[in-house]
Amino acid sequence: MQPIKRLTPFIAVAGQLEPADMGTLAASGYRCVINNRPDHEGEDQPGSDALRVAAEASGLEYHHLPVISGKIGDEDVAAFRELLDRVRGPVVAFCRTGTRSTTLWALAEAHHLAPDALLQTAREAGYDLAALQPRLELRWQTLPNQPVSPSQFAHTPRYDVLVIGGGAAGCAVTASLLKRDAGLRIAIVEPREQHYYQPGWTLVGAGVFDRARTERDMARCIPPRAQWIRAAAAAFEPEQQQVVLEDGSRLGYRALVVCPGLTLDWSAIEGAKEALGRNGVTSNYVFELAPYTWQQVQALRGGRALFTQPPMPIKCAGAPQKAMYLSCDHWLKQGVLKDIQVDFCSAGAVLFGVADFVPPLMKYVERYGAHLNFGETLVKVDGEARKAWFRKAAADGGSELVEREFDFLHMVPPQRAPEFVRQSPLANAEGWVEVDHESLRHPRYGNIFSLGDVCAAPNAKTAAAVRKQAPVVAENVIAVLAGRGPRAIYDGYGSCPLTVERGKVILAEFGYGGKLLPTFPLDPRVPRRLAWDLKTKWMPGIYFDLMLKGHEWLAEPRHLDFEPRPVESPAACDFTQEKK
Repeated sequence: MQPIKRLTPFIAVAGQLEPADMGTLAASGYRCVINNRPDHEGEDQPGSDALRVAAEASGLEYHHLPVISGKIGDEDVAAFRELLDRVRGPVVAFCRTGTRSTTLWALAEAHHLAPDALLQTAREAGYDLAALQPRLELRWQTLPNQPVSPSQFAHTPRYDVLVIGGGAAGCAVTASLLKRDAGLRIAIVEPREQHYYQPGWTLVGAGVFDRARTERDMARCIPPRAQWIRAAAAAFEPEQQQVVLEDGSRLGYRALVVCPGLTLDWSAIEGAKEALGRNGVTSNYVFELAPYTWQQVQALRGGRALFTQPPMPIKCAGAPQKAMYLSCDHWLKQGVLKDIQVDFCSAGAVLFGVADFVPPLMKYVERYGAHLNFGETLVKVDGEARKAWFRKAAADGGSELVEREFDFLHMVPPQRAPEFVRQSPLANAEGWVEVDHESLRHPRYGNIFSLGDVCAAPNAKTAAAVRKQAPVVAENVIAVLAGRGPRAIYDGYGSCPLTVERGKVILAEFGYGGKLLPTFPLDPRVPRRLAWDLKTKWMPGIYFDLMLKGHEWLAEPRHLDFEPRPVESPAACDFTQEKK
């Protein structure tokens, strides 16, 4: 369940709640739940009807007061104020992150509570509403439902660089920027309070890592000279060089870096969300479930184990099969693999996208006796019945539905860019942030860059790719702010340490077009203990203590041999403006 953050003795706020949370809320003394999130806003979101049924079954009063992210109007505030006046308390209000609900509360109380007190209360709960201060001040000591003109609170904080997302890409590129110019005024927009080393989750699912080793407080990862804005982005206004936050406030920028990561689309698989974490159904792509993977691997002594891979692109394309190899290695050493039928069901047509690594991987497929089923996409799961259904592509362009029973199922969901990116003018036809593949700059907005999983460049979506992308974007942003064109070049580098057995890794490093880009003077196709030590002993430290701190280990970008001309466009009109 999301953390419950108390604003007053009467009201608390939270991020997205689930039907299963309602009993816990009732047992904790809450009497009413207010849902401020519109239905169908996100892929992983339960519907209001399901939440209402669960809340009322637990004896809770339930109200759905949906507010569109970034568009909180006076009528929304008035409706929230009226609702608070008549419901029984204590109340929990929630939305995607809790920001909208906190904003509604602050605006609803602004007629009789001082702005500084409201902002301090929100800050103590983990929500930065500083951009809302002008609007709160206008409501201070006015009538509760008196409308306020948006033009009256049009003050917009402005930054040299605004970074959307505080994951690997956001923290790394911010650190690289500040390493080059410590005087830059930079803000990172990130609602989460925890930061995760996601490459370690495969090892958690194999009993190699403890889950806690992959988690740190976000405050420890945000570069200290950057301002952390604890809010969620809702929309982009590139013509005005502004980003709209979930509470409707806006932030301005001279340069924008977009790197909020991607979204796991569990709703694309019927029954997946309900099945996860029970009846042997798991996924290493979820922080809370990786330990369950290891529990189920240890418990399985016979039967059928299914491992799935959705259509590309996904983060760490090798992770679905890494879960299979490490599980099979355990079963082999326990002497039970002969009693387990292992199926790898992939929507793709090949085992791995870089052909050089397929032969050594096939040796492990044969060693473990795994069955490869290409062209199969998981579309439905029934955890209670232990059945899964796959849409299998046919040679004539049609498809058929294939049913398989299972005793263990490791699922990997389809993955998409976040909704606010897909619906923005920055997105390409597939919904990813459109960029030039070498400079990582947007082709239409010359002061906007992107990197990480949300970036449309055709490279592997891995933390190792971010390690090479961050210096490229940092150098090019600095150049653009100075009125020059970008010169740093990204070669598509990505790395996938393929853990084929406990103690050995095929360190797959490659760039655009599948070109091999090994860091060390060794044949990268050979499984090595050295690569296992790199993966398990050194990489977490390299990630947290080097990459996120701006130490660009073996990541010096290449440069163009000539000075490109700067882009001249209305969206890039003040590249040469002095820092404010």
